[in-house]
Amino acid sequence: MDIFDGLLLGLQAATQPTMLLYCFIGVFLGTLVGVLPGVGAMAAISLLLPVTYYIPSNAAIAMLAGVFYGSQYGGSIASILLNLPGTPSSAVTSLDGYPLAKQGKAGVALFTAMTGSFVGSVLGLIMLIFFGSVLSRIGLSFGPAEYFSLMLLGLIAASAVGSGSPAKSLAMVVLGLLLGCVGTDVNTGLTRFTFEVPELMDGINLVALAMGLFGISEVITSIRTGGGGVNARFSLRSMLPGRDDVRRSLCPMLRGTAIGGFFGAMPGTGAAIASFISYAVEKKVAREPGRFGQGAVEGVAGPESANNAGAMTAFIPTLTLGIPGDVVMALMLGAMMIHGIQPGPLMVSENPVMFWGLIVSFGIGNLMLLVLNLPLIGLWVSLLRIPFSMLYPAILVFICLGVYSVNNNVFDIYVVAIVGAVGYVLAKLQFNPAPLLLGFVLGPMLEENLRRALLLSRGDLMTFVERPVSAGLLFTCVTLLLWASWGALRKLIRESRPLAEPQVS
Repeated sequence: MDIFDGLLLGLQAATQPTMLLYCFIGVFLGTLVGVLPGVGAMAAISLLLPVTYYIPSNAAIAMLAGVFYGSQYGGSIASILLNLPGTPSSAVTSLDGYPLAKQGKAGVALFTAMTGSFVGSVLGLIMLIFFGSVLSRIGLSFGPAEYFSLMLLGLIAASAVGSGSPAKSLAMVVLGLLLGCVGTDVNTGLTRFTFEVPELMDGINLVALAMGLFGISEVITSIRTGGGGVNARFSLRSMLPGRDDVRRSLCPMLRGTAIGGFFGAMPGTGAAIASFISYAVEKKVAREPGRFGQGAVEGVAGPESANNAGAMTAFIPTLTLGIPGDVVMALMLGAMMIHGIQPGPLMVSENPVMFWGLIVSFGIGNLMLLVLNLPLIGLWVSLLRIPFSMLYPAILVFICLGVYSVNNNVFDIYVVAIVGAVGYVLAKLQFNPAPLLLGFVLGPMLEENLRRALLLSRGDLMTFVERPVSAGLLFTCVTLLLWASWGALRKLIRESRPLAEPQVS
């Protein structure tokens, strides 16, 4: 069966009334989950998993998948309007989305995010259809050395994410790496940096860290300044991006889709890393990098496209190899097995109706999301009309509920409060929290793959340069470091030159 015959078979399966109904339910719940800060797709899929026992298998998997990629759409809403990202990928969107909202361009930021999400999802779906087997083979060929070099590239790119001093961004990356070391060592079973606190044995909750750094610190800042300063007035004309915004967004969407499509297919990486790297790339290629962090529309278009393209191509290793790339994909894999579906290389030939039906339902679901979300932009922006005296207590309640729902642990609420206070101090000192979050996410994976590579090579460090892909990634790391150093040196020379010129009386 060729691709077009498979798509026709999938179209027949995906357009059944039951499939359409549950696909709509999934994307609607996913958007709602994305808007609510701190809840996330993982918690929603876990709660819905028992419900799928009473739903036909095709419709059940389509609904759960809709929750996953629907939450990617919804995650940008709270990030842009309230600076409340529930996931690391949404945190990148808030870097420029929230400043745009404070400038009265919340509608433009949301429109750009929705359009970028749709473009990234559709192009990512095309990659899934035509290049799924190729990308899955590339991902399968990656060993510990390649993954270590890939994680290192992500961390170096993170130092370019933060606006301002590269040294401060690097310091935040290192702090994130240190926080990622908290918990139980997977190799020795010993606890590290837990200070005899049992709740820290499993590490610091990622959601609590993200909500504290971005949400709580922003609430404290807004209260101290007497309000959030976000312009709540909007009209239909103000919601539509101008010609300059469209021109600035097109190339970032395409670049973000390519980055997200590649990293989404790599097991163990995913959409979060793709969003950070997309933002770093856009900042590097921009003619005016100083605009980033101040409300650059490219900083919304690129990461959102990368995020949603990564969400689509994350299904490549799950469906074609039976290898989940992250925790959410592991839940999806478990749901398939519960319904008697065995993902892997034989899924296309043994269960073509399920495989192609899911693929087509992804496209229909993304079209539903576009139709569902674009008319509601005005409604989302109207949230900013709520008085701050009512909005901030509600935000704090949602943060506490979202953080508590992850592990059902009150300790996580204490963590988010402490992290929020620290995040406020860091913000006052002009430290950007985004590199810290990426360092926290990548740190454990970086350490694990470093140990594994050295174990397989019996301690020989040359293993990282003897493998071509790993050597190429390390060469890219060195190039980025030299580029960043040269940029900082050139800026220093430019700033010191007027001081060195003799004054003429």
